[in-house]
Amino acid sequence: MSRDQQSEIASLAERYTPDIVKFLREMIAIPSESAEERDVIQRVKVEMERCGFDEIKIDGLGSILGRVGSGEKVVAIDGHIDTVGVGDRGTWVRDPYQGELKDGVIYGRGASDQEAGIASAVYGARIAKELGLLEGVQLWVTATVMEEDCDGLCWQYILKEKVLKPDVVVITEPTNLNVYRGHRGRMEIEVRTQGRSCHGSAPERGVNAVYKMAPIVAAIEKLNEDLAATADPFLGKGSVTISDIRATSPSLCAVADSCTIHLDRRLTKGETLESAVAEIQALPAVKSAEAKVTVLDYARKAYTGLTYPVQKYYPTWVLEADDPVVVAAADAARQALRREPVVDKWVFSTNGVATAGMFDVPTIGFGPANEIYAHTPDDQCPVDHLTKCAAFYAAFPQKYLAAR
Repeated sequence: MSRDQQSEIASLAERYTPDIVKFLREMIAIPSESAEERDVIQRVKVEMERCGFDEIKIDGLGSILGRVGSGEKVVAIDGHIDTVGVGDRGTWVRDPYQGELKDGVIYGRGASDQEAGIASAVYGARIAKELGLLEGVQLWVTATVMEEDCDGLCWQYILKEKVLKPDVVVITEPTNLNVYRGHRGRMEIEVRTQGRSCHGSAPERGVNAVYKMAPIVAAIEKLNEDLAATADPFLGKGSVTISDIRATSPSLCAVADSCTIHLDRRLTKGETLESAVAEIQALPAVKSAEAKVTVLDYARKAYTGLTYPVQKYYPTWVLEADDPVVVAAADAARQALRREPVVDKWVFSTNGVATAGMFDVPTIGFGPANEIYAHTPDDQCPVDHLTKCAAFYAAFPQKYLAAR
């Protein structure tokens, strides 16, 4: 890529920054929790049309996909359009749905996680088209649904149903302008103990399922500590924690006849669904209680009315540091930032669990905002991040072709 092209990308990114800001603020103003994204999807459609996209389509699950260019290689820039809720409004200093702009920072639910990435991606594609940077490439921007509820569900649908077949995917989740080349996987596991109810006045007549669960709770805490022995040098250790516990009983005057714990299991490199389940089943406390261990399923109706059931297993993925996709992303970041980029990993999980973890599509991350603000009442994104990311997304397709 010539110096003139680099300069033109930077110039257009600056020129379009007010439009990117307006677009992001208007998306933030539209509540769009998982399975309720219809209105914000339509807002994205309007912006894609305004930016001259060559093709725009909405798939059966409700994600919107927009294309510029018609080359052989397929590059997808992905961002999920859904957000988490706002929680207790009293913890917010600013209106979560106003998209307030103050001192070069945009605030509101979804600013960091992760409508900012979509706003920059749409304009990055526009810049690439206007500057003729799409030779040999078709560049797709995908604003996907239901990620907060079930990471990767949208891409399982896209890939299994042959909506799109990308050669490479760029995830626009917040990276604080770093290049991210992977993250731990995760899964959701349920452990259930069975008891026998009886009147609470004579508990010795029954079997209390909560008491059967108590040693398992302690064993799970110990297991988390033991997982340090299998830590990966790049991704770190796997982890497991109890995120919910509940019991059933005929009444509050009776012995609990079942107890269930919900496990959030994070998977480092080399750990799988099978290995994680086997670890739980092998715990002496689980065996003694004859507890049932189950990997959970997800099945929620999308705003389109479609239900697309999947298992709650989201595989680990990582690209090697010298992979051509990492090289291309680092080169595009170096150009956009005018400095050497940091290459690292996400702490949380993304749609990469499907694209890379399940379907082996090379995947890389570069996005605006700092992930520390995700899911918080301080949700925010600096305006200058939007500019730099638009420049990155415009340059990446040609950097990718060159690196290959």
